[in-house]
Amino acid sequence: MGVAREIGVITGNPIFPKVQTRPEETDVPLPAILAPDIVKIEDSELCHRFTARIIRNVKIGPSPEFLVQRLEAIGERSINNVADITNHVMHELGQPMHSFDLDKLSENRIVVRRAMTGETITTLDEVERKLDGTMLAICDAEKPVAIGGVMGGLDSSITESTVNVLLEVAFFKRENIRQTSRKLSLTTEASYRFERGVDIDNLKAASDRASELIQELAGGDLGEFIDVYPTKHKRNRIESQNIAASVMRLTGLDVPESDCMRILSALGITPDESSSRVFTSPSWRHDIAIEEDLVEEVARHVGYENIGDELPPAYSAGEYQASEVRKKLLRQTLVDMGFDETISYSFIDTKFDDQYQLIPGMVETNADERFVTLQDSVIEGAVRMRPTLLPGLLDSVRLNLNHQRRDLRLFEIGKAFAAGKSEDNLPVERELFSVVLTGGEALRKRMMPTRALDFYDAKGAVEAALDAVGFDSVEFRDADVKHLRAGQTAAIYIDGGCIGTLGRLNEEISADYKFKQPVYLAEIDLDAVFSRNTQPVLCRPLPKYPSIIRDVSLLVDRATTFDDVRTAVIDNGSEICRNVGFVDIFEGKGVEDGKCSLTIRLEYRSDEGTLVDEEVTAVHESILDSLSKTLGVNQRP
Repeated sequence: MGVAREIGVITGNPIFPKVQTRPEETDVPLPAILAPDIVKIEDSELCHRFTARIIRNVKIGPSPEFLVQRLEAIGERSINNVADITNHVMHELGQPMHSFDLDKLSENRIVVRRAMTGETITTLDEVERKLDGTMLAICDAEKPVAIGGVMGGLDSSITESTVNVLLEVAFFKRENIRQTSRKLSLTTEASYRFERGVDIDNLKAASDRASELIQELAGGDLGEFIDVYPTKHKRNRIESQNIAASVMRLTGLDVPESDCMRILSALGITPDESSSRVFTSPSWRHDIAIEEDLVEEVARHVGYENIGDELPPAYSAGEYQASEVRKKLLRQTLVDMGFDETISYSFIDTKFDDQYQLIPGMVETNADERFVTLQDSVIEGAVRMRPTLLPGLLDSVRLNLNHQRRDLRLFEIGKAFAAGKSEDNLPVERELFSVVLTGGEALRKRMMPTRALDFYDAKGAVEAALDAVGFDSVEFRDADVKHLRAGQTAAIYIDGGCIGTLGRLNEEISADYKFKQPVYLAEIDLDAVFSRNTQPVLCRPLPKYPSIIRDVSLLVDRATTFDDVRTAVIDNGSEICRNVGFVDIFEGKGVEDGKCSLTIRLEYRSDEGTLVDEEVTAVHESILDSLSKTLGVNQRP
């Protein structure tokens, strides 16, 4: 029927329902005073209307071939002629219905009420289900015989011995059916339709259609028809001053008002006789409530594909926030390096309270309340506003690993929160930037990684990101961080101030997440980064003259770092020494205890001309001599 309505709008043809109007003498309506003897509604809030039709002397048997084929075509199996008819009419008209064996109903009557807590019923799927006081039960005089709007009971079902049938066609509150279906973990064709709302004005027609087919295919004599309608349905009234203008404003489609009215009228959305600016939704459309719904119906039939790609008009100028341009550069740099950006929930579990070391100054050490707690959590158990981005990132890593994606580079930019009061008496908010890497370096069109990612990949990503926002002199110092592995941890400094941490996730947290491969992560306080002044970008021409490279292995104490050596070389002040790079470090055979062999690469170049070997040698020896005097570092023989 729903598809027929849509085709009727497209073709402009009227619909001729299969339901034939029955002569009045075929119905035996009961006087209202006697109706409760057969059907009594005790909870009119959950059951708005209930119809019951008695059909006597029915002969139960297999369905004819045409009915079996129709049901099989839509994935339904044939049961018997009466059950098949109720399924057929449900799919035909969109109205679920249920047939009871009248003789199996105690006192041959129906009582519609809320279930009593602890009541049980064995449903048609032969499963015993426990009900509670929020569920609607269709009962006889003694016990439940069906779960309202979901599934019938086994004890009152139609069998080969059934002679007399009570056909139920009803309207139940859709929110309650949805709640019952979820509680029982039971979704049926009936509950699917009741949850979305059925046509309360179509119950009689649906009952007539099913009764007609039952008489035709199973015989039987029509008996009493009971229609109990305690909660009257009110159709939605929608005001639209100019429907054509609204269609143009919201979709850009230029549809004449006459076409708008034709489409809406054909769909059953009729204008009031007194005013064409007020429309009334049909009883079968519970979703038509506001003017935008009317526009959607018109646009749907005109064709979504005819809606143009246009920007909405702007009546005021916008601008970037001060940090937006730099954040865009940061994002683009990481994406170019193969990273994917994640967006995590701002709510986390309390189990993370003391698991991670936060960025410097995020919380007050002696504060009574360190974290922001939600009174009503959006997600079960997640009652903390996150003070760090790391739990969300690591959840993303776990999800990807569970889906066999083992080579990951992820980053996130987002707000973190702490309970300390700010100037406006609100919780502290700071914008953080976090990265996580694990797995291997996977080259394009290569199925196997060429090498495992390590600490220096994470360090390089941080350096590249900070360099993109104007900080090319970042310092990394050895540090102890709660959530990172000792010996593979660094604190990140800019202009002498600590802005974050970097390192490998420790064994305890890795085991908790069941990670079987090393995970490297970093977290940086973006607010602290952006609060510092950056040097303007200077454009220099590419060097005209070639450089000369010298690798040198130095014998250094284990406590001496490459950064110490690099700083000493830069302090030497040689103009032609343009770069100092790390090559390798070695400990073992041939190197005395307490020492290591550090290999560095020095690049020499002049902007004035091509260097000769003698010029480079003089400067090179001067640098080595300076290292020997300042750090006690000598060239390895």
